Amino acid sequence: MNAAPTATPAAPRSPSLSFTTLKRLSFTHSTVYVCLLAVWLIPGLAGAESVFGFAHGIGWICMVLLILLALRARVVPLRTAFAVSVLGGIAPFFGSWDFVREGRSRSTDGERPGAAPTAAPRAR
Repeated sequence: MNAAPTATPAAPRSPSLSFTTLKRLSFTHSTVYVCLLAVWLIPGLAGAESVFGFAHGIGWICMVLLILLALRARVVPLRTAFAVSVLGGIAPFFGSWDFVREGRSRSTDGERPGAAPTAAPRAR
């Protein structure tokens, strides 16, 4: 009796703490912030202002926690972590711009944009 080969179940995809994932989250947070500014400027949208304000606040807290984890894992440099966590409190565009700048820097250095930066050799 021949048994039919069984396919191995695919591993469920889980989000990673990669440079690309964090960049996309940063741009999403910047988009929420633009929507918040728009509903703040348009009179009569207090309900939408509350929703986008809440999403922006929670989004910023999540971005700070994720960027600190990414900094510890050496996925992002200190400059990007500073731009997202500290300057992102003023406007999340700083973090999004720094992700673009870092991605360009990595592509000119020959690294993949989603890869962790290579560590410099230690001097003895």
